[in-house]
Amino acid sequence: MWNLVAGAIIAIITSGAVAVLVEYMRTPRLKLSIETPTHENAPPPQPIREMRTVRVWVSNETLPRWARYWMVRAPALQCRAAITFHHLDGRNVSGRVMDGRWAGSPEPVAIPVVGPQGEQFHILDFTRLTLESRIDIHPGQKQLLDIAFRADDDPDCYGWNNASYFSNPRWRNPDWRLPQGRYLLKVIISSSGRDFIDCFLLLTDLTRRDFRLESASHSDRAKVLRDR
Repeated sequence: MWNLVAGAIIAIITSGAVAVLVEYMRTPRLKLSIETPTHENAPPPQPIREMRTVRVWVSNETLPRWARYWMVRAPALQCRAAITFHHLDGRNVSGRVMDGRWAGSPEPVAIPVVGPQGEQFHILDFTRLTLESRIDIHPGQKQLLDIAFRADDDPDCYGWNNASYFSNPRWRNPDWRLPQGRYLLKVIISSSGRDFIDCFLLLTDLTRRDFRLESASHSDRAKVLRDR
């Protein structure tokens, strides 16, 4: 009798543990990595001529090979990014959080349209005119997150998000201006109640060609993560 009871208890515990393990394995795993900075030329009437942008890849890692035959990693849905810029001692530069912009999301601008007679006009799509940017990341896929840019001969760089399209001056949002120097930045990706965090070093005290991101050291990470 006791053997049957013990066997039933062990079976229940085992099945529960397996269910918890499976759910844990299927949970999205987001990993952040630095994209090689890109150079872009902007034709008139854009507010700048040349720019160099720094961005990070956000990938949803696949399951280990042995687990792919019987389960699938869940997608990270409605991912939202929050970015903070910090001095090298860990202090928040502006005391605020910048809403991130996914590079693959629609630009919050009017859509140019050419009519049947060749006339040109713009259509306002109010679903685009938002400061918030969200995106789904499926397992094995990755999305680019905008961070900042430096343009023309301007020695300063600027954080880049949807608000940059409406700023004055346009694109160079004074709220996210970063004078020449070195900064730590913290990126938080939120999805389904979970946060994925990483930290980077932003180098703006170099020429525009060398403007870039680097991985933050363990000590630098501790400086910007201690306020959580």
